[in-house]
Formats: sequence, structure tokens, C-alpha cells
Amino acid sequence: MFHVIARRSAPVTRLLLAPRGAVLVESVRGRKSRGDPVAKSKEGRIKVPPPVDPKEMVVLKERFTEYQLILRALRLEFKEEVLRKKFEEETGSLAEERARQDAEEHRTLMLWNQEENLRLLKARVLRIQKEEEEAQRTKMEAVMKLELQQDEFIKQKEQQVLQLQEEAKNFITMENLDQRIEEALDHPKNYNFAVDREGRVVRQTVVQ
Repeated sequence: MFHVIARRSAPVTRLLLAPRGAVLVESVRGRKSRGDPVAKSKEGRIKVPPPVDPKEMVVLKERFTEYQLILRALRLEFKEEVLRKKFEEETGSLAEERARQDAEEHRTLMLWNQEENLRLLKARVLRIQKEEEEAQRTKMEAVMKLELQQDEFIKQKEQQVLQLQEEAKNFITMENLDQRIEEALDHPKNYNFAVDREGRVVRQTVVQ
């Protein structure tokens, strides 16, 4: 038969006085072993993870990322401050000289930056002026070209008007109708002719 003993309450004398054939089992409250069966209250249970709201997950992820960035920046800031203090404590006057050199270098770089900005500004102003002059020249060329086209168009129309006036002299009007009829009767024209394959006009009919 099994005899259950407690870990703290069992005195050593009970262990010594226990029967030889008895099996001592220590009552221990802990995890189950691999071979233990599933509890009856948990048979057939399916573990389902809790539902997650996608919007809340996005917000939490953004906040966690921001939190990590802030902590990383704080760590770097604290680390830089500690290293700076350590460096100043170890170097002393050398740190002051280094700071002075850094300040002088910064001032020199700022002056160079201002000069470079002025140079770029002048170059930009010249470029804009050239672009404006080029645009003005292109505009003037376009205007001149349009004027030339208009002049050419006017000359062409004037030529057409003069040609039409010359042709109007031979028009048939009520005044010269009788005269043109007499001229047509005095000088008949035969339009009855043929054209061969080479484009030659063949006249074989006799005017009646």
C-alpha cells in the first residue's frame, strides 16, 4: 500500500520507522507528465485564439514601432552623453581643444555654405534671365513668322483677286451676249475627238 508523505511535515523518524515493504510517494503539486491522459473537463476542447481587430492591430503596431524608435533614440542619447562625459573626464583640456576646433570647423563650413549659396543664387538668376530672353526671342520669332504668313496670305488673295478681275473681262454678260453668240457661230469648235493609249488626240470627224 502507498503511503503519502508531505515534503515539509514528514519528520525523519517517520521515514526511518516506515515498513520495509511500503512504497513512499511524495505528494508534489506540479505539471503533468507526458504520459498522463487529458482531463475529462478538457476532452474535446478546441483552442481558439482570441479575435483580433485589424484596425486595433495596425494602431498597436504603429505605436509599438514609435515606442521602439523613441527608446532607441533615448538609449543612443544617453550612451552619447555617457561617452562624452567619460571622454571629457579622461582627456580634460584636450576635450576643450577638440570642442574649439569643432566650433572653428563649423564656423568655416557655415561661411563656405553661405558663399556656395550666393554662387548658386547668382547662377540661378543668370539662368532664369537667359531662359526669359530665350522665351522672349522665341515669342518674337513666332510673331514675325505669323506676320509673314499673314502677308503671304494677303498677297496670295490679292493675286487671286487680280486674276479673277482679268478673267472677268471675258465673262458673258447681258451686254455682250449677242456679240459672243455671233463669235461662237463664226468660229465653231469641234469637240468630237478621241485619245489613244499614248495620249495623242485623234480627230477624224468632219465639221458639219
